[in-house]
Amino acid sequence: MKLKKQPVLNVGIMAETRVEFVLETGYHQGPTQFQQGEYSVELKKGKMILQGTDILIISEEQIVLNPVFKTNAFLLKGVTIGIGFHWEKKEHQRFTGGIRFIPENGKVRVINTVHLEDYLKSVISSEMSATSSPELLKAHAVISRSWLLAQLEKSKKVAASGEKYTTSQIGDDEIVRWYDREDHTLYDVCADDHCQRYQGITKIISGQAAMAVEATTGEVLTAGDDICDTRFSKCCGGISENFENVWEPEPKSYLTAVTDHKPLGSPPSKNLTLEKEAEKWILGSPDVFCNTTDTTVLAQVLPDFDQETRDFFRWQVTYGQEELSALVKTRSGIDFGEIVKLEPLQRGFSGRILRLKITGTRRTMIVGKELEIRKWLSASHLYSSAFVVSYDDMHGGIPGKIILRGAGWGHGAGLCQIGAAVMGEKGYSYDQILAHYFKNAQLTKLYK
Repeated sequence: MKLKKQPVLNVGIMAETRVEFVLETGYHQGPTQFQQGEYSVELKKGKMILQGTDILIISEEQIVLNPVFKTNAFLLKGVTIGIGFHWEKKEHQRFTGGIRFIPENGKVRVINTVHLEDYLKSVISSEMSATSSPELLKAHAVISRSWLLAQLEKSKKVAASGEKYTTSQIGDDEIVRWYDREDHTLYDVCADDHCQRYQGITKIISGQAAMAVEATTGEVLTAGDDICDTRFSKCCGGISENFENVWEPEPKSYLTAVTDHKPLGSPPSKNLTLEKEAEKWILGSPDVFCNTTDTTVLAQVLPDFDQETRDFFRWQVTYGQEELSALVKTRSGIDFGEIVKLEPLQRGFSGRILRLKITGTRRTMIVGKELEIRKWLSASHLYSSAFVVSYDDMHGGIPGKIILRGAGWGHGAGLCQIGAAVMGEKGYSYDQILAHYFKNAQLTKLYK
């Protein structure tokens, strides 16, 4: 694949019944000029109504506002960030580029049209701190660019096939579900952690992030003729995971398990698919890159709200019986009764549980993959599915307390952000960081 120039992206920012925004500079829709000021768009009886001090537009299809100049900016009020996570909140966000409004499931969807490299400068500034090492920022610029372009290619193939893209296998006694971009059909990519954290120019675009994007302009990781689907997570827990174990069941040659230490790119020396080995690993404290408490390094990767979490490498969650049984019922929609046992049936190479058997007094069910397990066992998302289970306060074979002791934060496939941050501090170059987490991939320049 070769591109003559960088693409323009459609980024889905938010969807609400009423959207309020401020144009900080001039915009236009064809001959209609929009001056600086406050505006709103709401959906009524299937029609979008845009109102300003001196303007009224009604449309059933879309409303498109183009900037007079590339640097023109607008502010969106009440954008939800961290959707579904423990720190979910609303904030006002500023963006450059164009703005589109379309109706979507009874709400107004707001889409930002922005050049890929400008988008990346915001993503890198949102995902990483300005204090991050230049090599870490460059590595992240490459994988963010690669992932996005790979998703655009995948969307084209899915659309061309004419087949429905499925992400679940549901039976009477087993639910296996994985998550991807199947819900993003009206735009290229979302702005939240489900895709990549994009907050426009709300967060100051650091000089370091801009330099990292510019230094790697057009660079992606490739495998053969394909752009790599370069995933990343906060903390792998010491060993990364195979792509097919946590995402769709299609192996990727460049997304296989590696131990997060030297020699770089080493396959696991421990067989964590075995329960006893997984338990030793998860309850231990191995010497790996992402096993760090260095606040300077952590501040590079974790924004303020994530830095409240310090026990991501090894963590513990304790549930009371009543709390867990109610939680699982709410999150799964299945009434298990009292939870008798949580039994790992299959683990991946990182120790993450791929299939978990939940036995209750009313129902027994198997759930997978790792993100679905995390969703069922937490009000937001459990840090990871790499955990071991113990029980306390037993009465008639039913535990009063269920303790989960776990490792890592996120799905674990691809680049480990905290591990990569440590590597950057240790002096590794961005191509070494990429080669460590993405074996058998090559750096390729698609455009200048």
